[in-house]
This record gives sequence, structure tokens and C-alpha cells, in this order.
Amino acid sequence: MNQKPSLRPLSATKGAATPDTEGTLSLLHESVSLPAAVVYRSRLANNLHWMQDFADSQRVKLAPHGKTTMTPHFFQLQREAGAWAQTLASAPQAVAAANAGIERILMANQLVGKANMALISGLLAKGDVEFHCLVDSADNIDELGNYFHTRGQVLNVLIEIGVTGGRCGCRDESQAHELAERIRQQPGLRLSGIETYEGVIGGADAAKKIRTHLARVRDLTLDLYSKGYFGEHKAILTGAGSAWYDLVAEVFGDTDADKIIPVIRPGCYLIHDKGIYMQAQQQVRERLGDSCSIGGDLQSALEVWAYVQSLPEPGLAILTLGKRDCAFDAGLPQPALHFRPGQEAPTPAPDTWQVFHIMDQHSAMKIPEGADLKVGDIIALSTSHPCLTFDKWRELHVIDDDYTIVAQAETCF
Repeated sequence: MNQKPSLRPLSATKGAATPDTEGTLSLLHESVSLPAAVVYRSRLANNLHWMQDFADSQRVKLAPHGKTTMTPHFFQLQREAGAWAQTLASAPQAVAAANAGIERILMANQLVGKANMALISGLLAKGDVEFHCLVDSADNIDELGNYFHTRGQVLNVLIEIGVTGGRCGCRDESQAHELAERIRQQPGLRLSGIETYEGVIGGADAAKKIRTHLARVRDLTLDLYSKGYFGEHKAILTGAGSAWYDLVAEVFGDTDADKIIPVIRPGCYLIHDKGIYMQAQQQVRERLGDSCSIGGDLQSALEVWAYVQSLPEPGLAILTLGKRDCAFDAGLPQPALHFRPGQEAPTPAPDTWQVFHIMDQHSAMKIPEGADLKVGDIIALSTSHPCLTFDKWRELHVIDDDYTIVAQAETCF
């Protein structure tokens, strides 16, 4: 089943790409068609090791959420750096991760529908993948139990704990106990842990409410453990998106290691951004204060490069980048670098240059009248919410700090 992750050598590059006179591909030499999504290799490596070091220092396991990038090569980098598992959101995503050689998969979602069950049954039949998914209802437990038992398989499931007004998950401890007992009656299922997603908790005093919720989930897990619902195994206790992973590590990491495997699941950290996750990380660092022994910080690793296509009137530039190319749900892309072909290197884009409108294939950027900008200039744009930029690209350009393309990484959306 396992295949080498797709990291395309330059000699096999697809699409519109023209090596320069030295045989390299360079953004500065206009070697590739723009717009294009690029990832800085050095920043990716920084983020990869920063989060793994953080998890290790907090005595929690790291299961990065792969839905952010859906890039098999990046999954392997995370595994090689020490990730305990890979988190995915759907059965097809789980299959993609398994095909890339990931051997432990946590699907942080309910497995519903026979076609999806068939995909996971196929993974289990291969025998080299440890798979876990979530449950929060008796109906789903019965359907999963019957499906996998008739095929002679045992499916690992975690009970999801939710909050009122939130998303999926049991709303109280009594329901969780009822489901644990129901799972015990199903020979096709094994209760492997408890899961929650704290990111749906907001409002005033969000941090306090999240700590209270996490403590409740931890105590429930220990209670179920004491009643023997996990058998001879340790219980997986997992939470954490990319905004509150420090609180999850704080509460779950301080738990009896003989009974519990604490797991955090941030995903956007690998790419980071200059929008909502930059703001979330700043809040994480404020909460950690001097208690964090990990030096440095996460860095925004993704940009989308585009041309200035038109300067139709004073104060307005139209770029060759639109909704088809980058995320716009959590803030519009914004200029980070300006480069004029023929110059030696890009320069920081002025703060007065601001994208204020985005269409399918165009963006409108406000500039001061008389700004030094020409049609054919290149703008590198930072983005917010990397999940919804990655899913627009089949191939990403991995670049070094001199803007030379060192590889292409394929996505599998």
C-alpha cells in the first residue's frame, strides 16, 4: 500500500516552467507560470521542529491535522520529525495518508455511510495501518459494529465529547457512559479513547471555559478507565486545533502516563500565516509567558505570487490572483513583497499597498497615486487560513531563501 510521497524533482516538473540558463527554476527569473503557490523550505522546517519540540516538552503526543495541506510529502516530514500519528477529517483523506506511508491515523470525525466504511475496511485489511475514528451516537455505534464485525474486523473508536451549541459530540457524561457500554457490547468495535474539540468554545473568558471543559473531559476519561472500558490498553485523550493547543497540552499532559496517551492535533502550524493563526499564536505565546522553553516561533511559510496585470486608473492595480487561487474567508491576501523582473531581489511591499477586493481570477489592490509599480511587476502575497489556499493547488513550489525552486510537492485534494 505504502508509496513514496510525491516530491517532484525539477527534471520532472509539470506545467508551464522554463529553466534559466543555469538549468534552475527561479521565481525571480520568471521560470514558472504565475499565479503560483510557494512554500519556503526553511520556514517549513522551522515550524515542523518548533511544534514537535513543544509537544515533547509538554509530554504530549503530536498528531498533526493533515487536512490543512493534504500534501503527502509534508505528512512524511512530520512523521520523521517525531509525530505520533496523522489526523485526517474524512475516509478519502485517511486513504491518502495511508498510501503515503502513514501507519497510525486518527480520523477526527464520525465514520458514516457504507462507502466510507468500505474505504476504512480496505485499510484495515492491509494490516499495516492503525486507524481510529470518532463516535457520538448509538445509531452510529450499531452500524459500525455490525459492518466491521461481519467482515471479521475490529474498529478502534473514540467517544467524542462536545459542548452545548457546538458541533458533534456527547453533551454530558451520562451519554458518554451509555455509549461506552454500548461499544463494549459490540465485538466489531474497541473503545480506544476520548476526543474533544475545544475550538468551538468562545466568547468572554474563553480560556477559562476551555480549561474547565478540558478538565471535565480528562476526568471522564479517567473514570471510564477505572471502570475497565479501555481493556488492557492506555486510553487516547485528544483535543486541540491550532489556536488552543497550549491549554490542551497543559491539562491533558498532566495526566497519569500509565493510563493515558495525551495527544494534540494542531494542523495549521506547519504553514502558519499572517492572519488568524498569527493572531492565535501571539495569544498562545502570551498565555505561555516565560514557561515556554522553546526558542523562536512559528513563521508564515506560504505565499502566492502573482503579476500586476493592469493599472487602469490612478490608485488602482489589478493582480492576476483571485478566489480560485487563495483563501479569502478569513481576510484578503495582502502584499508582502514587490519584485520587478530584472532587479536583483524583491523588496518589502509598502504598507500603503492593500488588496481590498477579490474576484474569481483578479484582485484589486489600492496603491498611492504615483506609486512605483508597472504592469508585469510581481507581487508576493501573504494569506490567512492556509487550509483554503492549499486546496486550490495540485502542486506547490518549494523554494529556498533565494527564491529558487528546489522541488514541487503534490497535494491530494
